[in-house]
Amino acid sequence: MNVDKAVFVFAGLVVLTSLGLGHFVSPWWFLLAAFAGLNMIQAAFTGFCPAAIIFRKLGLKPGPAFAK
Repeated sequence: MNVDKAVFVFAGLVVLTSLGLGHFVSPWWFLLAAFAGLNMIQAAFTGFCPAAIIFRKLGLKPGPAFAK
């Protein structure tokens, strides 16, 4: 697995977790999904993704999206 795939998996898990918590616990959890979406948009334009930095430090190989 490379950094790109790990970021996609992590973002998907955050969104799905947020949707589940928003439905079963409190609607305020939907803000987490909104934050994840905004973070993905800014990463697309700036190339800066905190999750990619963490996954790279954990030893995953960079993929084409986050190669530097």
